[in-house]
Amino acid sequence: MSDDEQPEPPKPGHEAPQKWTPREPGADGPGPVPTAAADTNGKGKRPKRTGWRRFVPRWRVVLGLFLLAALLLIGGFITGYTLVSIPAANAGATAQSNVFLYADGTQLASDGEINRENVQLSQVPLTVQRAVLAAEDRDFYSERAVDPKAMVRAAWNTLTGKGTQGGSTITQQYVKNYYLGQEQTVTRKVKEFFIAIKLNREETKEDILAGYLNTSYFGRNAYGIQAASQAYYSKDVEKLTTAEGAYLASLLNSPSAYDVIAHPENKPRALARWNYVLDGMVKKKWLSAPERAATTFPVPGKVKPRAGLAGQRGYLVEAVKDYLTSNKIIEENTLATGGYRITTTIQKDKQDAFVKAVDDKVNSKLSPDRKADRNVRVGGASIDPSTGKVLAMYGGIDYTKQYVNNATRHDFQVGSTFKPFVFTSAVVNESTTQDGRTITPNTVYDGTNKRYVQGWKGTPYNPANEDDTSYGQITVRTATDKSVNAVYAQMAVDVGPSKVKQTAIDLGIPADTPDMPNGPSIALGTATASVLDMTQAYATLADHGRHGTYTMVESVTKDGEKTDLPSQDTKQAVSREAADTTTSMLQSVVDGGTGTEAQASGRPAAGKTGTAEQDKAAWFAGYTPDLATVVALMGADPETAVQQPLYGALGYTRMNGGGPPAQIWAQYTKGALQGSEAKDFDLELQDGASIPVEPPPPNPSQTQTPGRDQGQTQGQDQGQGQTQGQTQGQNQGQNQGQTGGRNQGQTQGQTQGTAQGQTQGQTQGQTQGSTQGQTQGQTQGQTQGGATDGGTNTAGTDNGGTTTGTAGTTTGAADRPRGSRSP
Repeated sequence: MSDDEQPEPPKPGHEAPQKWTPREPGADGPGPVPTAAADTNGKGKRPKRTGWRRFVPRWRVVLGLFLLAALLLIGGFITGYTLVSIPAANAGATAQSNVFLYADGTQLASDGEINRENVQLSQVPLTVQRAVLAAEDRDFYSERAVDPKAMVRAAWNTLTGKGTQGGSTITQQYVKNYYLGQEQTVTRKVKEFFIAIKLNREETKEDILAGYLNTSYFGRNAYGIQAASQAYYSKDVEKLTTAEGAYLASLLNSPSAYDVIAHPENKPRALARWNYVLDGMVKKKWLSAPERAATTFPVPGKVKPRAGLAGQRGYLVEAVKDYLTSNKIIEENTLATGGYRITTTIQKDKQDAFVKAVDDKVNSKLSPDRKADRNVRVGGASIDPSTGKVLAMYGGIDYTKQYVNNATRHDFQVGSTFKPFVFTSAVVNESTTQDGRTITPNTVYDGTNKRYVQGWKGTPYNPANEDDTSYGQITVRTATDKSVNAVYAQMAVDVGPSKVKQTAIDLGIPADTPDMPNGPSIALGTATASVLDMTQAYATLADHGRHGTYTMVESVTKDGEKTDLPSQDTKQAVSREAADTTTSMLQSVVDGGTGTEAQASGRPAAGKTGTAEQDKAAWFAGYTPDLATVVALMGADPETAVQQPLYGALGYTRMNGGGPPAQIWAQYTKGALQGSEAKDFDLELQDGASIPVEPPPPNPSQTQTPGRDQGQTQGQDQGQGQTQGQTQGQNQGQNQGQTGGRNQGQTQGQTQGTAQGQTQGQTQGQTQGSTQGQTQGQTQGQTQGGATDGGTNTAGTDNGGTTTGTAGTTTGAADRPRGSRSP
């Protein structure tokens, strides 16, 4: 082409193809520049993605995956719907009995035939039906058979730690109850999903609701609404009120948790659930606001257990069931379907020994002529400290007469049996007194009655001692023997109430135990731990501070397959020196304090007495090296269950832990350990705990008279007479020699007399008659009293008629008359 020639312009519709050139780095512009580069088809190449765009799938990929997932879901749904058919009713719809065995394999009990009576939906009052819907599925009539949103929500709540949540509709629950089972498996949930959909298409909502009401478990071995109506209110379902129906509907969520008769401590939870049901009825306009306001809580009636669970069998069976369900070994509804063979840790010989001890020491002494005797209740539990196994349990007079298990209830104060936890905490935390002295058994405290606690920034607190007795300067060991409130309230502040509470929890007291205050009153035993809880804690002390959760079950099988049980992981809950030093002080309580009745076991023993406020409960908690046992007498009205004082019960003016509870403990322990070799405690004590307080040298002119005093000398010498009671004074002299038996010994030392006078000199002679006023100087006479352990009194010095010194160990009869007391 010449320079003059011009290219011929393209014809319309036949534009020359553009050429593309690469874009210059950093150049601005809307996009690539046409150049001559082109693929063989004449189309440009797609530029590669850079940066974060490389990781984002193209929309075609996303769409493809979505369509694939949708196809899979639809295919899976069609397949599942086709393959899963509605089966016949399963065996669980007519559940089997569970068999309970003693540890040796002999049969303890069988929970009998299942209590069920089917009814028509028309027999169930409409308000009762609606109460069930308000509790379980408020949109039942308008919703589909399954609720995917609820299922997703339940799964999410479970995964995020908000607890296991139910996401099933009533239709799904009915399918689970009647056609499948209670097992929590993916396979069962998938089947439940498809069967519910099919069932919803084949049966009416009314039929499904009727089936649900007839197959649901309401507790008390009642299956179905009719059986539940009889079990709780002794009436047919047609006669149920709205309030009663709302309570039965509440039970569907967790029968054992909301039975206010079997578990009185759970009444607040039951009330909350009951209110939730009624409020739901108001929201759905099934109940008017005025009717709701006029509705009161319908307390259910007493339980009517089957005769096969009479005596102690029913208490043991229910305690084992509670253990299995509360430890999530078997779900409650699953256990209720039956078929399980459960071998317990209960040893028949020890169980029989416990029953005999209670019969001998309490039941045989009850009299219809004493009004207080009708209120007497006994609870007891016994644990092997080395294994944590519950070997025996006493729940009450008879399961068919009194349903509440006195060994597991949580509504009576434990009293002074809590005091050892305060001292244990002091050693664990290396605590000191207000003036910096390390707390040991020999640490001296002020035991003055109603002394205000020092160092406490809360409300001023000055607890009274038992019988309003003042002790002056007294060692911790002696304060434990005498259960001196003034000393232990001060010690709780010295240690720190929160630390005391934590030590109690470490020993085995549940963290949610009511009435464990963050203040000095925690030392007085206001907590309402159960007998079984206290047995766990004392078993930890017996096992040198090692703790593992208790167990009531050796094995569980069903259809030959074993159920996994939780491991008994034992750990050092408190230091050995803390536990052992506490044990050494509790030995002193048995040897010469308020627990001397426990000596009848014939074994080395440690223990502590306790009395609740107004004598509403009396406790003895004790142990040998190989058996920990707690016994409590409780006062409760047999009709109303209201707690009652035990004044006058069994013929005692006052009831205390050193009386019948310690007597039961001793007889049971002796019988339970019969045939086994007695063991001594192997103790490693806290530094300074075993250092004795040196007495002054004996007076050569005073002879020692061998013998054994059989009573308690508390500052009241009666010479050749007879000890008539308890003085309010304090022995601060020197007991040189052993006090003899009746009219056989000489009390040699210095005596601070009764509350009517003060020591005014030094006298040597024989005290004759009953000392009613002032004891003057140093007495030398004959004493006749109660039982003593031969404890040592440390002597003081006499200076111009004024006696000074450190109080010695005073022992005494456990069931002396008592005056006012604090908890």
